Amino acid sequence: MPSVVKINALTVSGEMREELERRFSSRAGIVESADGFEWFELLRPVDGTDRYLVYTRWRSEEDFKRWTESQAFQRGHAQAAAEAGQGQGHGNPHSAAQGHGHGQGQGPAQGHGPGQGPAATGAELWSFEVVQSTGPAPGA
Repeated sequence: MPSVVKINALTVSGEMREELERRFSSRAGIVESADGFEWFELLRPVDGTDRYLVYTRWRSEEDFKRWTESQAFQRGHAQAAAEAGQGQGHGNPHSAAQGHGHGQGQGPAQGHGPGQGPAATGAELWSFEVVQSTGPAPGA
C-alpha cells in the first residue's frame, strides 16, 4: 500500500508570515507521535506567492483519518480555536483553522494563538498517493 501525502495550501499575508511560522513552531512534536505519521514540512514561499504549503506524509489514508479523529488532534485544535475566539471546529472536524493545517477544501485559516484570529485567510487540501520516491543512496 503506498503512502499518502496531504498538502495544505495556506494563503498568508505578508504581515502574518512570521506569526504563522511561530504558531507551527510552538506546536512542533504533536503530530510526530501519531501512528502512521511519516513526515512533516512547512514550506515558506520564496517566489512572490502568498501560499505556504504544509506537507505531511502518512503510511495510509486510514492512519491520517485516525489522527484527525484522535483526542490529541481534537484537543489541540479545539484549544487553538477557543483561544482565537472562534468556537470549536469551524464546522469541519479537521479544518485548516485547527492546528497543523490539514484542512479539507477551503475554509477559515490556520494557526490560532492566544487572543488572535487566523494567520491565514484561506486553505485548500490536496491529497496524493506516493507513486515513486527516492532518497540518497545508502552510505552516501
